[in-house]
Amino acid sequence: MYPKNAWYVACTPDELQGKPLGRQICGEHMVFYRAHEGRVTAVEDFCPHRGAPLSLGYVENGNLVCGYHGLVMGCDGKTVEMPGQRVRGFPCNKTFAAVERYGFIWVWPGDQALADPALIHHLEWADNDQWAYGGGLFHIQCDYRLMIDNLMDLTHETYVHASSIGQKEIDEAPPQTTVDGDQVVTARHMHNVMPPPFWRMALRGNQLADDVPVDRWQICRFSPPSHVLIEVGVAHAGHGGYDAPAQYKASSIVVDFITPESDTSIWYFWGMARNFNPQDPALTESIREGQGKIFSEDLEMLERQQQNLLAQPQRNLLKLNIDAGGVQSRRVLERLIAQEREPREPLIATSR
Repeated sequence: MYPKNAWYVACTPDELQGKPLGRQICGEHMVFYRAHEGRVTAVEDFCPHRGAPLSLGYVENGNLVCGYHGLVMGCDGKTVEMPGQRVRGFPCNKTFAAVERYGFIWVWPGDQALADPALIHHLEWADNDQWAYGGGLFHIQCDYRLMIDNLMDLTHETYVHASSIGQKEIDEAPPQTTVDGDQVVTARHMHNVMPPPFWRMALRGNQLADDVPVDRWQICRFSPPSHVLIEVGVAHAGHGGYDAPAQYKASSIVVDFITPESDTSIWYFWGMARNFNPQDPALTESIREGQGKIFSEDLEMLERQQQNLLAQPQRNLLKLNIDAGGVQSRRVLERLIAQEREPREPLIATSR
């Protein structure tokens, strides 16, 4: 259950360097490659000759060559040629709308007629040299909605991430959830607390004292189909918290692009964008490494959770006030999926 008429992050540009990439997204087997003039192309990962994965082939003159018997596929899904064969009448492969933007390759698994690149959310940090970004990719065996739940309720940080970003004050600060159209926001603010290890490191990276009380915030923003951007940060206490001047705080945006592979597996593109000391590559790498360790701590929990849910589908789960962000996000998804399934009225031709 996932919307298909939406833009998902499919991969990063470095994954397409010199070779095609096969990836399943929303149940669709796709192959991504750079066609003529470097344009990103996505077609069905299936050779019409013998069913071999086209992703095991190579790119030549902007076309995709099957690595099994040499069939040449164009970016429009049509067979261009095949050694010693006449290819007229070969079936056309399914194609997918793909766009390169903000340092990612985006794909639209659904109706290409609806695939407007303007619908890709603007990411200010991705095309602004006042920001720095570092991130990575995890392949996780869980329903994409479990990851959304996880990110919209950061109470788990106290327990899953106790050695890095967790602290008891998270439990003690009640979250507030609001819904604005398709966007769900869950915010939590903590005042006059000591920074946990990760944020002490971030404060030092911004040339700030790390051994004084801080105000801390977490503002989780869900946007369909499955994007969660989280404003996080700390500021020396008494200077306005979230609204504190830049010289008193270290703040960032935690980037979470969750792309369903199947009903029970995801491609998780994670990272952190920051607008303090952006020209320091060592700090970028240090934060990326720290974030990678933090996110990896979620993996076992989510995969084991998925196994439990599959083994006991009849069990009803408790819903608490801390779950409001995930619950509201699921309601948005349910509405969008239901809208996709509504039959369209056929176009009626009129004669004059």
